[in-house]
Amino acid sequence: GGRMEVLEEKEEEEQIEEELKALEISDNLQDVETKVSVEQVYVPSDVPDFDWSSIDTSQLPSSYKTNSLEEKKLLHVADHFLQQFSHLCPDRKPLFLHPVNECGMEKFVSTTVRQTVLPYPELYHWDGCASFVSDHLAMEPLKSPITPPSSLYSPTTILKYQRGNCFDFSVLLCSLLIGVWYDAYCVHGYATREICTLDETLELCPLLRKPQEVPKEETKKSNKYRVKSRPVLQSKFELQQEAKKAAETEAAQKNKEGEEEKELEKPKRDPLYGLRVHAWVLVLPGKREVPEAFFINPFTGNRHSTTDERFLGIESVWNHRNYWVNMQDCRNGCKDLSFNLGDAIRWEVLLPESSKPLQLLPDAKEDKELSNREMYDMVSTQTMALGQRGFDMPPSWVAPLQISPREFETRYSQGKKVSLYKKAKLEKWAPYLNGDGLVERLTVYADLGCTEVVEVREWFKNREDMLDRREVNKQTQLTTEYFSPGHSFGLKAHTYRSLETETERTMEFYNKARVDDLQKRVENANQMTEYFVGRDDFLHIRHVEFGERGKEAHLAGTRTDLNSRPIVQIKECFHRNPEKPADEDVAERIFLITEETIHLTYHLKDYYITPSKKHFFKAAAKDRKGKGMVMTPEMCITYQVGSPEKEKKLLPLYKLLEKLIEEEEQLKQQVRQSEAEVLNILKIREQEEAAVKLSVSIYNTERNEKRRQQYEAMKNKTEDELPGQEEQDLDYLAPFLIQTGHRGRMTKEQALRVRDACLTDFKRRLINKVDIIQARFEKAVEELQKKQLWFRENRDQLGAEEEDDFLSRYSEFPSRIHILTQRLKREKQVAPQKYLALEEKLCKDPRLAEHLGHA
Repeated sequence: GGRMEVLEEKEEEEQIEEELKALEISDNLQDVETKVSVEQVYVPSDVPDFDWSSIDTSQLPSSYKTNSLEEKKLLHVADHFLQQFSHLCPDRKPLFLHPVNECGMEKFVSTTVRQTVLPYPELYHWDGCASFVSDHLAMEPLKSPITPPSSLYSPTTILKYQRGNCFDFSVLLCSLLIGVWYDAYCVHGYATREICTLDETLELCPLLRKPQEVPKEETKKSNKYRVKSRPVLQSKFELQQEAKKAAETEAAQKNKEGEEEKELEKPKRDPLYGLRVHAWVLVLPGKREVPEAFFINPFTGNRHSTTDERFLGIESVWNHRNYWVNMQDCRNGCKDLSFNLGDAIRWEVLLPESSKPLQLLPDAKEDKELSNREMYDMVSTQTMALGQRGFDMPPSWVAPLQISPREFETRYSQGKKVSLYKKAKLEKWAPYLNGDGLVERLTVYADLGCTEVVEVREWFKNREDMLDRREVNKQTQLTTEYFSPGHSFGLKAHTYRSLETETERTMEFYNKARVDDLQKRVENANQMTEYFVGRDDFLHIRHVEFGERGKEAHLAGTRTDLNSRPIVQIKECFHRNPEKPADEDVAERIFLITEETIHLTYHLKDYYITPSKKHFFKAAAKDRKGKGMVMTPEMCITYQVGSPEKEKKLLPLYKLLEKLIEEEEQLKQQVRQSEAEVLNILKIREQEEAAVKLSVSIYNTERNEKRRQQYEAMKNKTEDELPGQEEQDLDYLAPFLIQTGHRGRMTKEQALRVRDACLTDFKRRLINKVDIIQARFEKAVEELQKKQLWFRENRDQLGAEEEDDFLSRYSEFPSRIHILTQRLKREKQVAPQKYLALEEKLCKDPRLAEHLGHA
């Protein structure tokens, strides 16, 4: 019994010590919190200081400077909601409900979200919107990392100055996502230091991440008749011991290096862990074929799972329609959170009527796990007593978001963006900012300190030489250039160490863009190999070996002297031609130039293991001077598989040798042409790199000076033309003169009759034109009203895809009605001017002027 008492006393002492330690930790956190709130937060060096108090707000709309009656009522409801929440949950931090805008007016956060659709295809998907926001805006840290900001500016102001904190990023991104029909929400919560400060130095660069390969199961077929290999007469025990020692030393070295690297990669301890405030975007499933909920970090534009350990908790979420407070436990971060916003137990809603329908969970276990349910019911009862039912969210006070094509193209703040990753640095530029067309550069380092460069990758755009990408390996000094289709030589890729001739290089080509179907050419000082695809003669490899230059040729040779490198051997390989017998279809032929011999090897016949061969000796034919070539049996050695009696006659061999000698000369010329082409490509590449030219589309009138001048001249010419000038070349009197039959001199009465008939007909045609436009306008309005009525009646029955499809087709009607309205307005304005212009023209017509001048 005494022993048990001693153990119980020890347990009580340990429990008291743990409680004291917990109190000390909480006191330390409070001290850190108070210090950070007082101290000035460090601002990264790449983010220049900006004085938000100096921005001009005089030109902003009145909605920025005043609150409507609905907005005032909403602020009143929000204040009551905040009071009840603070009373019922005193341990929770104040909610982020109605910060001030750039004009000093309190605005509810939901009304700051401005649903927007921009006319750029890239912004029709969440990843395009996220990457644009992360690239277009410069990141500013919160003034205090543990408290939300006191102000929330409009997305229009944020776009204008291209900078903001995490809340500004999230509101802008959420506005774009809601505009393209995503179920998106802004989130006020907590995250790790790396997420909050945009520190990616311990993250792998997205361009270096390798896709996960699915291992393929190899099925080994056992063959009991397989010939067994001869055993190796060596001690297996000695080999095992040597391999074991080598593995141990290698593992020890790797462990040592790994521990050192892990120590450097290990993030430093954060005293504010769990307190750092952050804002991001939540996308829920249901719309736009989103299968499951996910987070978007607006600073990087990356997608994260809702169970990501770097997101530590959520205070509230909101969109343009409502505001929800998270009532779930976040001690395990966001792993166990339910994002069913219709669940009134887990999410407390500000405006119940305008939110999603409440979906109470039927599971009794979940009800038992949640505590203080009576408190939540009391909150719901009190919010109903405030008269919130029937009160909808006011429309956004923010002006429509606009991004010009030039701003969208420039994209980055100051035209450039630099991101630091683990052992890598990624730089991005706007198109046309660099004279060489460089838009992106990735530098890979060997160490975490980013001092030793391993590889540099560069991406280009709008280059006339079609250069698309360049990779430089600093360790091997190899440079690889990749080209888009359209280069003058069909060049696809070029790998080299130097642009000097007769050095090691590999050139790849778009074979379909070339006449010779050349796919690749590999060359060094002693040999050159060409690979072909899809040739009619079935040639797929041509290998050339060169000899050393003689002393005289070396002294006399220059860079352009292609003949200074003698050809020693030419070897060609052919695919099987099914139209020929195998023993007549050449598989390989070798021209030994210096030895004056030719070797032919044919394809294998079925059920044979050796091919037919022929060897020709040209030297024997040169002994008979002046008598031409005489074929003798010694000039050809033949090995014929399957039919030894077939090739005993000398005439076919003579014709074949004669043909081969002629083709040998042609091959020499083709090799010289290939060498000349390589020299020409290198010369052109030097010129292209020395003076880089960028191509500009004819539709880009801002940069295309010639096209811009033509457009302005055409525009000025159109503006200078008077209304009805296009009809000046028409003879309006011709039909009426034919009807009356008066082609000669007319009387005054006849002239007046012709004039009146012409004007009446012209007036009737103008009225008919206006009536047609009016009828089309009324029909479009009627169709629009019918579709709106049908959509209101059937909206609840439509699925997400059907609703998106309907809205995409429905969006065409407003623009069509707008165009018809403008045309109708223009025709009504121009018609009287056209009528007066025709009347004046008729009075000056030489056929009527004699009589109408006194009328």
